[in-house]
Amino acid sequence: MRRKLSVLAALAAVAVAVCARAQQPAQSQPGVAVVKFSWDKERANWERDPFGGPVENFEEMRVRARNEKRIDDAKRGGSPDTDRIRREARADAALLEIARRKGPPRYGFRYKLSVRNDGAKAVKELDWDYVFTDSATGEELGRHRFTSEGRVPPGKGKEFSFFIPNPPTLRVSAYALDKNERAGLREQVVLVRVLYEDGAVWQKP
Repeated sequence: MRRKLSVLAALAAVAVAVCARAQQPAQSQPGVAVVKFSWDKERANWERDPFGGPVENFEEMRVRARNEKRIDDAKRGGSPDTDRIRREARADAALLEIARRKGPPRYGFRYKLSVRNDGAKAVKELDWDYVFTDSATGEELGRHRFTSEGRVPPGKGKEFSFFIPNPPTLRVSAYALDKNERAGLREQVVLVRVLYEDGAVWQKP
């Protein structure tokens, strides 16, 4: 009888351990530090339009798919931010439509983010938003959402970069240079989600 009970106890302990590992609870803190971020305007290659054909289509699909996922996640979780996320999705669609109407832009925009992994787990993937607000009023003027894939070991850093046709805000032209285009803009990078190599996930509250 004792032997049977000990076997049952051992099996129960194994089951609890397996369930605990399968659940992979979310991290309370991301353990990832934003070191620096920046954006620059770069001359588009007229010999081979970097935003023409499949590249532009892929960018549109990527933005649309991520916005739809964000809306679905917010609706399932009963988030009060659902309406805000819908407005941001409509703003993204409007920017892409403006770009299509005006034809190939003269300039593209490179967005960069450098991070450092201060945690104990290797990072596999990051979702991050580059946010632009009016420095006087605090009104949000633009938000670009990126998903960066790339291993960042504990104690190490990494830079991620995206080159896309979308300007930071509608105030910044993709067709002409303006030395004052950064005036009045406040910039911020917000970490939205961190996927670790072991499958655990940190999600911004």
